[in-house]
Amino acid sequence: MRQEHRYKEGTYYNRDLSWLQFNYRVLLEAADETVPLYERLKFLSIFSSNMDEFFRVRYPVVTAISEMGPKVRRKIEPGSKKVLEQIQEEVEGQLRDYGEILTQQLLPALKAENIHVYYNEKIRSEHVNEVREYFLSRVLSFIQPIFLEEEGERDFIPENGKLYFIVSLRTDKDTYLKYAIVNIPSDKIDRFYCPKPIDGVNYVLFLDDIKGEYINYIFPGFEVGGVYTIKLNRDADLEIDDDYSMDVIRKIERQLKKRENGPPSRFLYEEGMPKNIQLFLTSIFGISHDEVFSGGRYHNLKDLAKFPSFGKQLYYDDWPGISLPLFYNGGDIFKAVRGKDILIHLPYHSYDPILAFFNQAAIDPEVEEIYITLYRIASESLIANALISAARNGKKVTVFIELKARFDEENNLAWSKKMNEAGIQIIYGIPDIKVHAKTALVTRKNDSGKHAYAVLSTGNFNELTARYYADHVLFTSNRHITTELFILFHFLQKKLSSRQDEQLTFETLYVSRFNLIERFEEHINKEIKKAKRGNGGRIRIKVNNLEEPYMIDLLRKAAKAGVKVDVMARSICCLIPENENATVKRLVDRYLEHSRLFIFGENDDAIVVIGSADLMTRNLRHRVEVCFPILDISCKTELLNYFDLQWQDHEKVVIINGDMEQHRISAGQGGLPAAQHSIYQYLRGRI
Repeated sequence: MRQEHRYKEGTYYNRDLSWLQFNYRVLLEAADETVPLYERLKFLSIFSSNMDEFFRVRYPVVTAISEMGPKVRRKIEPGSKKVLEQIQEEVEGQLRDYGEILTQQLLPALKAENIHVYYNEKIRSEHVNEVREYFLSRVLSFIQPIFLEEEGERDFIPENGKLYFIVSLRTDKDTYLKYAIVNIPSDKIDRFYCPKPIDGVNYVLFLDDIKGEYINYIFPGFEVGGVYTIKLNRDADLEIDDDYSMDVIRKIERQLKKRENGPPSRFLYEEGMPKNIQLFLTSIFGISHDEVFSGGRYHNLKDLAKFPSFGKQLYYDDWPGISLPLFYNGGDIFKAVRGKDILIHLPYHSYDPILAFFNQAAIDPEVEEIYITLYRIASESLIANALISAARNGKKVTVFIELKARFDEENNLAWSKKMNEAGIQIIYGIPDIKVHAKTALVTRKNDSGKHAYAVLSTGNFNELTARYYADHVLFTSNRHITTELFILFHFLQKKLSSRQDEQLTFETLYVSRFNLIERFEEHINKEIKKAKRGNGGRIRIKVNNLEEPYMIDLLRKAAKAGVKVDVMARSICCLIPENENATVKRLVDRYLEHSRLFIFGENDDAIVVIGSADLMTRNLRHRVEVCFPILDISCKTELLNYFDLQWQDHEKVVIINGDMEQHRISAGQGGLPAAQHSIYQYLRGRI
């Protein structure tokens, strides 16, 4: 593997280079021979999908900043012109490694399993007739060729993420080449076609090659010259302006219509395409030099997630979700939660208790009110259907649904309309703030009056993503937590903007924009005081992203004071470990690490907090996030052990050094096997 490229600016590592480092770590899972073969293909798919999102969301920001004047640029992001060059170099290097892993490792490994992938090679004579018939009967109906040089056709706009051929053509009468663009309809028809096996070998053919083989059928009367694949990514940043006179739903709908035709952010072309064709395409599509990247023959390899299996079991062993009998003894989930706080760890534990909680609330005659925040809703959401049933059963149901959840706006909007039609009170959002909290509250009558039950999570209430996102979910009836949640939901109902803020007081919950930063600062300073007194001091943090400068400064201050600072950051980490007290690690394995866990102190005195907030400026200052302390001793012990099992992993964890290079931890340095497997075994033993 290549030497990773590093760039530091001042006292913070660049967030985009750090994210690319994370995506490279994903790519390395595809190169890991201990990972089952089809899972390695999935990691290639994830890498490709991640890169597309990077170019749709972050790269346009980087290029825009790089074009600003030096004074403005230094205030926003120092060294951004150099960062742009570093990003381009990093991406090109990663794409080269991607191609090598696919062609030199995975394709030969598939051949060893009697699976032959046609990879830019001639189709065998035994398959020619079958493939031709498939092209003529199935593929050809989706083809839309366009001559780019004809009058009026220069307004053609390639769609975001779609695959195309650029074809050079000539007739006997032409004195110059014509150019045509032809769609590769992988969104309409399977990307992979499997012709008949030969001598026990299964074959896989890219849709791209089926079209390329019979391109002459599309252009009768022309001599076909070069045929090259291209793809465009387009800027997906969704800007909601400050015109609050228009209903926010209409804003979202209008922006969604414009999104797919946003300005280009990356032009990916097949390596070997002549320079004159590159220049022609960049000119007519309005693409700048910084947006041009070379790639292999086959783009959109996120489609490898749908690679045909041929019935082969080349996947991870199944880990069935662990059931907690405590939830189902007597069949009353509210009775179980009233007895004690219950913590579940997804996807190791079954998701059924969460579904059962909302289903029981929907039909329980004693339940009066249900409140919930929804950020990303499953497309076939059982929770949303339970909420609809609850409303139809006479419950007062209030749902805060975030319509600005990037790439989920359309689905969230559709569900909000369904729920609204069922009589649910929908709060569509605070105009200039995202609500990222993952909380729910149910009020229920009993003999002594009303009792409230809460579900608080580090991840979305989404049963689909819960299958492969590692998160924590707390069920509690603690009055301090439920009372403050009610205060928060009341605040959200008022739909206040940041310019009309009111000050809320939270003693137990940590709520961004009210007390979250202050509470974290308080805990960090307490550990600093311990260290200065010679009593140690320890901070353990597990997040997706660590980017917020003030929090980084506090952690750096703690490490310099002698506090042991252990950070497990899945993707972005802008904290540079400057001395032996600060350690940064990254974990990538079968499940996506998604939970946020904060531990201040050690042993029984440790303060353990989980929640929805990453340590990013957007989360801490521009969103509504909820973190919450773990008060139950048993739950706290589980989380302390959970963190330690991950920290001691020597198989799937890498350590990030002071130069921001990530290195494997050798088994000789001690530690435990793969953390996710260890956690699953640990939780099974806790039943």
